[in-house]
Amino acid sequence: MAKLRLKLFALLGGALFAASSVFAQDSGPLIDLLVKKGMLNSQEAEELRAELLKDSSAGIVSTISGGKSTVGLSLSGRLQIQYVGLGAQIDGAAANPVSTSHFLLRRIYFGAKADLGWGFSSTFNYDFANTSFDAAYMSWKQSDALVVDVGFRKVPIGLEEWYTSSGSLKAIERSPATRYFVESNNGRRLGAGSYRTGVYVGGKFGSGVFYNVAATNPERDENGTVAGATTSATGYTGGVQGAGNNTNNNLSYWANLGYTGKSGEDFTYTFSGSAGFLPDQGGPSNTGLGKGDNLTVYNAFADLTKGDFDLQLEYFGSDNQHGVSTTTSSKGSAYSIQPAYKFNDKIEGVVRYTKVDSDGRGVNISDGIRSAPSGGTMNKMAEWYAGFSYFFRGNDVKWQLGYIYGKSNDTITGGVAGAKTQGIRSQMQVNF
Repeated sequence: MAKLRLKLFALLGGALFAASSVFAQDSGPLIDLLVKKGMLNSQEAEELRAELLKDSSAGIVSTISGGKSTVGLSLSGRLQIQYVGLGAQIDGAAANPVSTSHFLLRRIYFGAKADLGWGFSSTFNYDFANTSFDAAYMSWKQSDALVVDVGFRKVPIGLEEWYTSSGSLKAIERSPATRYFVESNNGRRLGAGSYRTGVYVGGKFGSGVFYNVAATNPERDENGTVAGATTSATGYTGGVQGAGNNTNNNLSYWANLGYTGKSGEDFTYTFSGSAGFLPDQGGPSNTGLGKGDNLTVYNAFADLTKGDFDLQLEYFGSDNQHGVSTTTSSKGSAYSIQPAYKFNDKIEGVVRYTKVDSDGRGVNISDGIRSAPSGGTMNKMAEWYAGFSYFFRGNDVKWQLGYIYGKSNDTITGGVAGAKTQGIRSQMQVNF
């Protein structure tokens, strides 16, 4: 038995030294077999995988790296293809809006991360589907407790927007609560989260405490010089904003504090609280920017996992000076509740309920539910989502399908009215 083990290790060692990067990616089954046969323990298997990846990465770096200081380079990508079928009905309307029935390329990410040594690294991620950056920053890591990022990334607010990758969303799209608070200001939504250019400092401590602070430009600027612009005629440039003006020349400030821990063998939990202060980004509609009205936003969330069951709870609040009119402020709020259960290694079911109260500023069904037809400006909206994910190869290759029912009600002037949308959304995802 000892001789057999020695021979197997010798053969494996020779294969590792002779293997290309393709073998490095496909060697998992062989290593798993050696573990099953008792010829490797779990720790030895992990060390072997790490060495294999290290050797293959070194070969790639020496071939394509343009910087002499680069000691490591990794590439990544994500492809998400969606189908959306959503119709809408408006109370009392002579005709309903045109339904959405369309396939779309939701995301086509390609990114790279370079390790430059001495704690320095650089990261970029570009979305070819939306012709915009998802990340572009450099980092310096002194320790787990102190990491500094400089550049373009997401500010530390929101369970679904900041804390959870788009590739790990259980309900395909982010909730109406998240979208209303963080999507670009269109006169109703607040535009108070997601992408910003600035300086970020964060870290975590051994006890489970994590923190983040940031000073950034105040506007979401991944889509060029005009927030929310979609064409060159309206100011879209497909890049990141490079200069300020009278509407966005005051920095915004962000802070986050959270705790993550574990109890027993299968119960994990995360609690987090965040706040953002955006000078001159409040005011009525999106015409009040830069006119002295400030916007403050708050967020708290909990993510609790017990075995195969997961529960996510999230709340947003705001204080928008003159958010309704030049004489009336707004304190919009929203919350979402999302339980999910993994029936086996292949199937996970999820249900989500979301409620948004604009406090007089106004919200449209399409503001909260991506791709939904317009339902008119109302004061409140809610959404039910129920669906499942089928994992072909874990989260890297999965198919999702969900049913959506959304409803808005009460006009911002106090009248009784409403609109609703319902239909399905499906998505196929590949990560690499």
